[in-house]
Amino acid sequence: MSEMQARFAVLNESVGADAAEALARHVRDAQDRELCRINVFDFATRYGLKEERAIAAFLHASRLGLFDMSWNLLCPGCGGVLDANSSLKSVKREQYHCALCAAGYEPTLDDMVEVSFTVNPRTRRIAAHDPASLPLLEYYRQLYWSSGIELPAQGYEESMQQMMLDTIEIPPGEKAILSLSLPKEFIIVFEPVTHAAHFIDVQGEPTRERQELTVVFNKLHSPTGKTVLRPGPLRLTLENRTDHRALTSICIAGDHLHNLLGKRKRFLTAKQLLSNQTFRDIYRTDTLDIDQRLKITSLTFLFTDLKGSTAMYERVGDLAAYDLVKAHFQVLNDVVAQGAGAVVKTIGDAVMATFPSPDRGLAAALRMREEMRRLNAARANEDLTLKIGIHEGPCLAVMLNERLDYFGQTVNIAARVQSLAETRSIFATEPVVGHPGASRLLSDAGLNPVAQQHSLKGISETYKVYEIP
Repeated sequence: MSEMQARFAVLNESVGADAAEALARHVRDAQDRELCRINVFDFATRYGLKEERAIAAFLHASRLGLFDMSWNLLCPGCGGVLDANSSLKSVKREQYHCALCAAGYEPTLDDMVEVSFTVNPRTRRIAAHDPASLPLLEYYRQLYWSSGIELPAQGYEESMQQMMLDTIEIPPGEKAILSLSLPKEFIIVFEPVTHAAHFIDVQGEPTRERQELTVVFNKLHSPTGKTVLRPGPLRLTLENRTDHRALTSICIAGDHLHNLLGKRKRFLTAKQLLSNQTFRDIYRTDTLDIDQRLKITSLTFLFTDLKGSTAMYERVGDLAAYDLVKAHFQVLNDVVAQGAGAVVKTIGDAVMATFPSPDRGLAAALRMREEMRRLNAARANEDLTLKIGIHEGPCLAVMLNERLDYFGQTVNIAARVQSLAETRSIFATEPVVGHPGASRLLSDAGLNPVAQQHSLKGISETYKVYEIP
């Protein structure tokens, strides 16, 4: 058995035969470009896998060295990859600038950090492992655009060429001269390797006189600028002062470009992955540096606690109580993992978990309550009463006590909302019950949340909280 076969055998034991076989088949049969920055959700659809199983398969495969995981900083405007990192620890800049969109963005983990997977060269070598060998249009497709752009499966090159006046590859240290006829459009001279752009605003009356423009690509400073020219002939000089090739395209920034980049699809975000139990189990402390503080604009927090656990220890004895609490933790862990969430930590008999969206968190809460009923019914008593609180909002992802954790007022409110629960009722805030998916869940279950006003510690005014009976 070869080393690679041995690794796939280990993968089979970790994720199951169907998921391991899907990855092996993809490595064997897929085109090169389909093995670069793989969109996990597309992969799951292609091979008929549940999304959570596909994510788990790629995480285990990456840990085994079969694939490489990449954390890509994206431009929210054009969907281009502004920076690619092998670890989230490398995401430390306060702002990332997109030359194509002429805009800067503060990074958040919600939709600005894409997690994708590329086959490791020891598993199978593909063209993207040598980016300098990729033709210009394939460089755009495989390395510049994120996996969230819905590029045409057929006719990709023809679609790209419709918006380009010209393209040229310029070797390091050399220059090129292009003769163009400028239409009355907004033109972008763009170079994706250095992320450099120069804008040409073509306006006014047409001219027959030849106009001149020089654009220099310098590795020390991306030449983002703007020039106003008239429709007509242009002599464009392009000078590459970097130590790598420049892939220059002269694009028309019109409806075709906007329509092409406007077609988006789901992709795996850093926020989703940080709230994935398999990821937390495999990577543990290898996520953030101790001094990192990364923003998440929306994360759902679920807190649970056992009511009367101290009295239960006295009533049934330490050994029986410990077994009950252990069984309760196992149920909660299973429900959280199956609901696309992750357990952040346990504190005594309490659990703190995160979910990427309110509907996921609420679905988990409802299932937790039902599972506790079954656990009690199996023992013919009511020893386990679970108090649950849910809240959604912005937070910071941090490393605390060698563990990925979260900090901010949203976390504080979620904990305080949980403390309101005294019965099996679930307490949730307005952002949770008002979420469209969560609202549908409640309606389908025939549950009518009851609004209440409560004073929460640290909150100056009374806070609206809903009791879900």
